[in-house]
Amino acid sequence: MSLTADEVKRLRSLGDHLDLAEAERIYLPLSRLLSRHVEAMRGLFEERRDFLSFTGEKTPFVIGIAGSVAVGKSTTARVLQELMRRWPSSPSVDLITTDGFLHPNAVLEDRGLMRRKGFPESYDRKAMIRFLSDIKAGQGQVKAPVYSHLVYDVVAGENITIDRPDILIFEGLNVLQTPQLGKRLGPTPVASDYFDFSIYVDAPTPLIHDWYISRFMGLRQTAFADPSSFFHKYAELTDEAAARTANDLWGTINLVNLQKNILPTRSRANLILRKGKDHLVEQVSLRRL
Repeated sequence: MSLTADEVKRLRSLGDHLDLAEAERIYLPLSRLLSRHVEAMRGLFEERRDFLSFTGEKTPFVIGIAGSVAVGKSTTARVLQELMRRWPSSPSVDLITTDGFLHPNAVLEDRGLMRRKGFPESYDRKAMIRFLSDIKAGQGQVKAPVYSHLVYDVVAGENITIDRPDILIFEGLNVLQTPQLGKRLGPTPVASDYFDFSIYVDAPTPLIHDWYISRFMGLRQTAFADPSSFFHKYAELTDEAAARTANDLWGTINLVNLQKNILPTRSRANLILRKGKDHLVEQVSLRRL
């Protein structure tokens, strides 16, 4: 284990109870398994290049991470990024979330989708697929849009540049969505078409509900307290009113998205991390090759 307790604390999200023991028990062996996949893909690339006698650079190994809001996807992504950076086979590991590919709030307002933010239709799917396609084509200097959780919107004119990393971790609610049938061209490409490995972070729905409410109440003392925050109005509510608001947001938006769009994609993942009480992983399910 190359991470320290302080590093693990820094990487975990609000409300997540990940500690060094959990990182060593779950995420260290997972990072090793993934590094083996990366090395195998590299070997296959070299064999294919020799067989076909072509020139070209290897393309990034792309890992997709899916799951509900408040389940701990971001912690999983950040911990894996830090651990995999320390394996000799993958010193360059970048992390991108799908938040930047959400349509700007002005577009969502115009389309009546503000209360469906995070649903598949709230994303600029063409831009997302173009980004992943460029990454897997081995292009350099590929740009991804930036999202601010403070202002709850895409930051106009701001980008993150991804330049041929060894590994790209792509994390988001609906990254394992199935193809949609197009009007003329049949099934359209989806994000998971570009994944070399996928992970679904899972937990019983009642637990996720509790974690969402707890996180919402905690954010009132931190991010929501900033006057420039989109959610600053919630910081001024009484505890009782805030709890009602959080339950409404969960029941009318996040639970609906989970049941309709996110949970049905769980079986498509290569690996499922099933969490129990206190955000600790209780079961790991790995698809047979």
